[in-house]
Amino acid sequence: MHLVNKTSMETTGPIQINLAETLRGKLGAKAKFVPSFAVKWLESLVHTDELNDMLRRYYPNTGAAFCDAMMSDMDIRLEAVNADALPSPADGRVIFVCNHPLGGLDGIALISLLSGIYGDGVRFVVNDLLMAVQPLQQVFLPINKHGRQSRKSAEDLASAMAGDSPVLVFPAGLVSRLGKDGEIRDLKWHKMFVMKALQYHRDVVPLYFSGTNSPGFYSLAKWRVRLNVPFNIEMVRLPAEMLRARGGRFSLVCGERIPWQSLAQKPAAQMAADIKEKTYLLKEKIKEI
Repeated sequence: MHLVNKTSMETTGPIQINLAETLRGKLGAKAKFVPSFAVKWLESLVHTDELNDMLRRYYPNTGAAFCDAMMSDMDIRLEAVNADALPSPADGRVIFVCNHPLGGLDGIALISLLSGIYGDGVRFVVNDLLMAVQPLQQVFLPINKHGRQSRKSAEDLASAMAGDSPVLVFPAGLVSRLGKDGEIRDLKWHKMFVMKALQYHRDVVPLYFSGTNSPGFYSLAKWRVRLNVPFNIEMVRLPAEMLRARGGRFSLVCGERIPWQSLAQKPAAQMAADIKEKTYLLKEKIKEI
């Protein structure tokens, strides 16, 4: 989505979502053939009015402060389970890996929690499309999932990995889906975090985040796959999923730290799959409370 200041193209005030500008940027001259009612319908589907109101209220907060403001405003609570397993702030040079059940709010909550422990140096590896969310640009480390990395993105990622602050990764890169067995789980975890851990001598700490989206989200995703639609149209629902989570209570379970040296025992892809399974076993600790 295109984010602009309503009164100017300079970011001198609250950033605002402008879907009409997005369409013009994506479609060029063809945008004039998109009827205004279709734009209005899309705006209602994405809840641009509510999101823009939130952006105005949180201004001028950025980074972790922006996430803190959202958590407070939406009355979201994240309880850390097995918190003693979290690395100390003095020894937090790790890669946190986490399942991705919510598709937005889980990232916001994790940035808020981890920055409160480890400071503003915490960085979060994301799809480069999320760099449009300007209040969080200072926290994000963008990667291009479908093409070559820009030189700056590669340099920023390397700098963060070589530094002393934690780096957070959602290895699936996509929101969790409903499986044939009725369980909501991530799709395949990509091996990039294993390779970076080995390269930069960073231990890995698995995190399990509780929570689900609405049945409608998973139903739309299922039918999109059945109909072989290449575009993840269910992602359009994520703003609504975030808004419906107001007042939500979630749990975050911290797993045991995995030494980086042990990650070389298997091929990186297999190691990523093994750590994914370990992460999902952490949810049993919630039942023990």
